Amino acid sequence: MKKILLLATGGTIASVQGQQGLAPALASEELISYLPQLDQNYVIESKGLMSIDSTNMQPEFWITIAEAVYENYQLYDGFVITHGTDTMAFTAAALSYMLQNLNKPVVLTGSQVPISFQRTDAKKNLTDAIFFACDGIGGVYVIFDGKVISGTRAVKLRTKSYDAFASVNHPYVAYIDGSQIYYHWKPSPPIDQKPKLDTSLCPDVFLLKLYPGMKPELFDSLKQIYKGIVIESFGSGGVPFQGRDLLPKIKECIDEGLAMVIATQCLEEGEDLKLYEVGHKVANDRVILSGDMNSEAIVPKLMWALGKTKDLQEVKRMMETPIASDLNCKTTKTAVL
Repeated sequence: MKKILLLATGGTIASVQGQQGLAPALASEELISYLPQLDQNYVIESKGLMSIDSTNMQPEFWITIAEAVYENYQLYDGFVITHGTDTMAFTAAALSYMLQNLNKPVVLTGSQVPISFQRTDAKKNLTDAIFFACDGIGGVYVIFDGKVISGTRAVKLRTKSYDAFASVNHPYVAYIDGSQIYYHWKPSPPIDQKPKLDTSLCPDVFLLKLYPGMKPELFDSLKQIYKGIVIESFGSGGVPFQGRDLLPKIKECIDEGLAMVIATQCLEEGEDLKLYEVGHKVANDRVILSGDMNSEAIVPKLMWALGKTKDLQEVKRMMETPIASDLNCKTTKTAVL
């Protein structure tokens, strides 16, 4: 009989209507009580870690979640984490870096409508997550609207619809239809069967979205309080160098020890700094390339890398090394760091 641990963090799934709108209130055992008759082939135990709207999720809370999984790892066959949808993708990616060599499933899910409402997607999502957690496929996943997504590839696209999440630049792991799981692919089991917990995080990371008219002087302020900056550039990686030229300030930041990542605002297909002049001018051996990673993975990965080392070349190596299917790279072999 499979034994599953549900870790509750709050979110819409646990919310009730209050005077100022929806807010998390249900305890972890209350969530389970709303589920239909459970399969007798598994048992569920629960633990409440926090009760927050995921808008208030912080990197320090990621550590709390990762530690809870690791501390209970030998006691359970799988883990389900209920979480608000707004920052679920960030948390899933962060857990993918902090918890490696997993041979048990760690599944995040939530809902667009509270589980206590008559019409809700919460019961299906939670049931699917528990069902998948029993299947023994190691790794971190997001399950929503019947779709199974690698933890580093989930992106929230919609604010209200039940099909809120998509797997970007990577195939879905599987679809769940009732009691059937239809796999598109299965992650390879870890070579090292011993799980690894690494919660070294440096939260001093800034995500900057470029827009026409941005002042270069902005970087003077950012470098005073951050150790890494992720730049969501235009298109394939373009950064303005005429008019308001951002390139000298980016170089200054690197010279002063900041990790600078070039990403793209485009949701699909990733950056390619070699394609246009506006990309070539920013590309150098000290700029970190993000490939086709999404920002929800880039930000926690940079926090994780900066938490391990101040050597910018080592940070660059870690960021450009595929981990947990976060990066398609034909010339780089997946490595556990």
